Amino acid sequence: MFQSPVRRVRTSERSVLYAVTGLVMVALLVGVVVAGNAVWNGAPYPSADPDTVAQRLKSRSDEVYDDFALPENYAADGGRVDTGACYYRGLRGLAHIDDARSDVRSFGLDWSVPGVPEPTARDAQERVRQRLVQKGWKLTHQGDRAGATFRELGFRFEDPVGGDMVDVQWNDLTTTLFISVYAPCGQVPAEFVEYDWSEADWHPKKPSAGL
Repeated sequence: MFQSPVRRVRTSERSVLYAVTGLVMVALLVGVVVAGNAVWNGAPYPSADPDTVAQRLKSRSDEVYDDFALPENYAADGGRVDTGACYYRGLRGLAHIDDARSDVRSFGLDWSVPGVPEPTARDAQERVRQRLVQKGWKLTHQGDRAGATFRELGFRFEDPVGGDMVDVQWNDLTTTLFISVYAPCGQVPAEFVEYDWSEADWHPKKPSAGL
């Protein structure tokens, strides 16, 4: 017995069809797994080098302090870059509600300038506001408020490219300018240890344009 040419062609076509079908099924299965993983874990956090982030936040703090252009008798207190909690994304977050991830951290640097009277604080804030607008940052919070017994001034701007934020506040109870500079959550190296972190400390430079 022998197969006719037509039979051999049909057999070959079926083999090709089975092979293509198998490849399509594998591709679909991989796609389902990848899509399911994305839904379960959510968008991945970007990688973050803690030292690089700390240097950037300290540089931004230098810029804000310089833009304040305060008289020399208004000295800023130093600050330290601290990390904050970040949480699971996607459906996985429902299984880990309020469980912070140990490998993902946010970063923030808080500092202040005490004893600043309202007119000086207003002028200083306006200079910083104008500089941030010029740089293309977006106003996300306007914090000016006044009541019968209090007055507060402030704002928050966000860098639309990297997500860093600058928050400036003042109130007439403390007459202190409070500044916070933030960086969004990022995945840090496994060897990162925040304790005794050499890049964390920030000390203000002397303002370059005292009034």
